[in-house]
Amino acid sequence: MSTTHDARPQAVAQAPPVPLTLEGYAVLHQMMRFRRTEWRKLEHDEQETIVREAQAAFDLLEKRQEGQSAIFSMLGHKADLLFVHFRPAFADLNQVELILANLRLSDYLEPTSSYVSVIELGLYESTAKVYNSLTERGLEPHSPEWNVAVQESMDRQREAMRPRLFPAIPPNRYVCFYPMDRRRGEEKNWYKVPFEERARQMGEHGTIGRRYAGEVKQIISGSIGLDDWEWGVTLWADNPVSFKKLIYEMRFDEVSAVYALFGTFYVGLRCPAAQLGKLLAGEVPHV
Repeated sequence: MSTTHDARPQAVAQAPPVPLTLEGYAVLHQMMRFRRTEWRKLEHDEQETIVREAQAAFDLLEKRQEGQSAIFSMLGHKADLLFVHFRPAFADLNQVELILANLRLSDYLEPTSSYVSVIELGLYESTAKVYNSLTERGLEPHSPEWNVAVQESMDRQREAMRPRLFPAIPPNRYVCFYPMDRRRGEEKNWYKVPFEERARQMGEHGTIGRRYAGEVKQIISGSIGLDDWEWGVTLWADNPVSFKKLIYEMRFDEVSAVYALFGTFYVGLRCPAAQLGKLLAGEVPHV
């Protein structure tokens, strides 16, 4: 008995320290400046022709069954428009970029930033259960048998989590997007923290988010190896103050207070495709 008892912690310690993740839609955020000075030089009829073409294109993109797009009117100086795209594959993101680039409206849009990522669900709790189960069975990490068992577990969870991995773009009026890293300097490196401690901190972190479940819709997208930061966070709500309250409360959580590093924040209002002309004419869109 003593030999078995001593071997199990060693086997668990040898399990990969990386939590399993599930990936869903590929995601692209496009931030655009509207070149109003050039737009005003156009005759009204030409403006209307350009708007009708753009509205027709965005209307189709909004109503897609698998992976939608949405327009937002931005607050502040960082951009005038934000286009958010969910797609089944990264090639589909490139296709929507090309569709928009070929619209005449693109002649009056100037990119200010963009962000590429993929909807991600981190599975700290499930990972611990799977790894412990496999080590108890005596499987060696990364062996063919180990990999098959992990993949079978992931396939089951992917099907169960499908609505969260492949969601529709929420209909709420306001959006907030920001990128983030989970490390702060060489002395406070998240990736050096033991797996069990990271799992504990992420569990507490998630508890705060769940308290805002009926008020804020949150979609986390992973961007390690895809863009300059490690994650993108997109929030939707009908009251933008909810963004402040949620993020402020999370700042006091250990994983954010010690390890989180935040990028630029973008906040905007939803603009249905049918109201694009009104938006470009200076009217606040209504959902």
